Amino acid sequence: MALKSSNKVDVNTYELVVTIDSEAFSEACRQAYLKQRKNIQIPGFRKGKAPMGMVEKVYGESTFYEDALDALYPETVTAAFEEAGIKVVDTADVNLPIMSKAEGVEITMKVTTYPDVKLGEYKGLKATKLPTEASDEDVENELAQMQKRNSRLIDVTDRPAEMGDTATIDFEGFTDGVAFDGGKGENYPLELGSGSFIPGFEEQVAGHSVDDEFEVNVTFPEDYKADLAGKEAVFKCKIHEIKTTELPELDDEFAKDVSEFDTLDELKADLKENISKSKEADAEADIKNQILDQVIENMEAEIPECMFEQKTDEMIREYSYNLKNSGIELETYLQYIGQDMDSFKASLRENAEKQVKLALALEAIIKAENIELTDEEIDKEAEELGAQYGMDAEQIKKALPAEDIAESAKRNKAVNILVESAVIE
Repeated sequence: MALKSSNKVDVNTYELVVTIDSEAFSEACRQAYLKQRKNIQIPGFRKGKAPMGMVEKVYGESTFYEDALDALYPETVTAAFEEAGIKVVDTADVNLPIMSKAEGVEITMKVTTYPDVKLGEYKGLKATKLPTEASDEDVENELAQMQKRNSRLIDVTDRPAEMGDTATIDFEGFTDGVAFDGGKGENYPLELGSGSFIPGFEEQVAGHSVDDEFEVNVTFPEDYKADLAGKEAVFKCKIHEIKTTELPELDDEFAKDVSEFDTLDELKADLKENISKSKEADAEADIKNQILDQVIENMEAEIPECMFEQKTDEMIREYSYNLKNSGIELETYLQYIGQDMDSFKASLRENAEKQVKLALALEAIIKAENIELTDEEIDKEAEELGAQYGMDAEQIKKALPAEDIAESAKRNKAVNILVESAVIE
């Protein structure tokens, strides 16, 4: 097995010719025969007892070629990439002009390689730190959220629905007088003002009372799913009940009910401290983002399109996996938000590009700074990853390849070098 030739034909593009000698290929064919022998039936022989030569005579000499190549291919091309000194992103136009036990195998392919990255300025960059001290307004906002979480819904019978109320409604939607799929619901609790329905819908429910039957006229947004985008629709609605939110009083009793504190002032002081800690963490994260954005902006690289495509597809698979864990299929979710797969993929593109560029930049910095790790740093990274996933360090080490943990630790170390050298205003 050897690399016969390697020619750069374009930016990040090589054409390779890789060979497998006849001896290695013949042996791989023999191993394929041995694996399949017990299932082979040839007239005149007991099942599994037909010699390899007889099997090839009956079914053709190439009968074991595919399995033999499958066994040799991964190791062969990996060795060829290493010998050519290239890091491959994608492989295309794979052909087999020669494949026989007598001549061996010749593989021709076109490969896309990782781009060369030229780092610009990455040390001594400037960043502005966001304010970290909690304001009185921050505390009041958090108290308002606590009030809402501890509120209760009470029935409204003496007035029409208002924005902020929750109206339980039946509805059915029509376009051009015909009901459309997904446009019907019964006893649906709709919070007026939540923006969860088509623009203009909730405002038209407001003003109606229990048992009212009425029509709502709306126009679907242009970016809605294709069969309804931009269309006018009429929804026939009926209100069954209206509920409004009753908030608890903000006093010492409230503090006792929702916290470990005896007074509202003590609760406010604790909230202020926790909000400040949270804002400090957010400010640190924002500093990193500012610096990393500059690193990406300063670097030069001709990045292959397939890297962006691969990252986008990876993000979609991860998104789908997370939705499935919540009992939702991706296709169902896309219907709910009024998107098709193409528009959903397009919405992820910008983030995918940024992630690819960031990974390339950090990889270049790791190389430029000759970053190495101690055992203690790897253990610390395993602990931090474990904290993210609710696992201990040993569980993480069993779940993730050691090289993945090490790469994560190196990237974090590279980011720390950037932040420590930065000028923070």
